[in-house]
Amino acid sequence: MNIDMIRASAARAQGHVRRTPLLNSPFLDEIAGRRVWVKPECLQHTGSFKFRGGWSALSAMDEDTRKRGVIAFSSGNHAQGVALAAKLHGAPAVIVMPADAPKLKIENTRALGAEVVLYDRANHESREDIGASLANERGLTLVKPYDEPQVIAGQGTCGLEIAEQAAEQGVTEAEVLVCTGGGGLLSGVALALEADAPGMRVRPVEPDGFDDVRRSLASGRIERNASTTGNICDAIITPQPGDITFPLMQRLCGPGLSVSEDDALRAMAQAFLRLKVVAEPGGAVALAAALFHGDQLDAADVIVTISGGNVDPAMFARALQTLG
Repeated sequence: MNIDMIRASAARAQGHVRRTPLLNSPFLDEIAGRRVWVKPECLQHTGSFKFRGGWSALSAMDEDTRKRGVIAFSSGNHAQGVALAAKLHGAPAVIVMPADAPKLKIENTRALGAEVVLYDRANHESREDIGASLANERGLTLVKPYDEPQVIAGQGTCGLEIAEQAAEQGVTEAEVLVCTGGGGLLSGVALALEADAPGMRVRPVEPDGFDDVRRSLASGRIERNASTTGNICDAIITPQPGDITFPLMQRLCGPGLSVSEDDALRAMAQAFLRLKVVAEPGGAVALAAALFHGDQLDAADVIVTISGGNVDPAMFARALQTLG
C-alpha cells in the first residue's frame, strides 16, 4: 500500500465516485467546544464510503477477471458498494450477508442486481469460508471488505478530499476521527493524510465493547472481539483488524476511542438537526466522539467521517427521540 495507489484510484474514480463536501455547524461547534468538520460519506453512492473501495477494486481488474464476476461478504455497506460497482461494470456479483443485517441493506443489495447469500453470524457461521467456497466453485474474484489493497486505495480517496477541503478552510492541523471496523477507511485516510496533510492525526472510533482496533493499538498486537453481534453499530462491527490494515494503523494512527450506543444515537439526531444529514449508528460514532468525548481530544479542529447513512426508519426514529 502506498500513496501512488490511492492517487491512481482517485484518477479511475473521476466521473464515477462522488466528491462529498466538508460541512460545519456552529451548533455542533458549541456542543463540542471546538470546531467540528464533518465529511458526510452517507452522501456517497449507495449511502456509504464503501462505494469508493468497490469501484476501486472493480476498475482495477482486467476485463476477463471482471466478466467472471465478483463475490464479497458484508453486513450491508460493502455489499451495496460492490454490487453497484459490479452493475456499472456489467459484472455479476454474489454477496454473502448476515441474516440479521438491517432489512434495508439486504433489500438494497438485491435491488442493485446482486445475488444475496445469507449466513448465521450469531452461531459463528463463517462468512469467509462461505465466500471462499463460492469463489472456488464459480470462479469468482473475492473483494474483501477492508483487507484488500485496491479497496484500501479507494477508501483513501476520501482522505485526499479531506486534505484538500480542509486546506481550503485554512485547516492544516486537526484530529481526524474515523468510524472504524476492519480499518480499510482508517488506513486509507491515514495514508492519504500522511502525504497531503501531515499535520493531522488520524484516530479510530468504535462502539463500546467492540473496540478491537483501539485495544489492538494499545497492546501492539491484533485483538479479537468476543462477539460480532449485539450492537446497533452493525456497519462497523468486525471480528478483528486486518492483517494488511493493522500495520498501517500502528504506524500512522493515534489512540482509539469508543462510544456508547446512546452516544451514537444522539450524534445521529444532531447530524440530522444541524446538518440535515442522515447517519446510521455505525456511521455516527466519530461524530459522537467529537461531540461527547472532547476530554479525550487535544486539537482545536476535529474532522469526522460520517461513514454511512443506511439506517432503517425505526432505528432513525429511535435516534430522533433523543432530542426530547
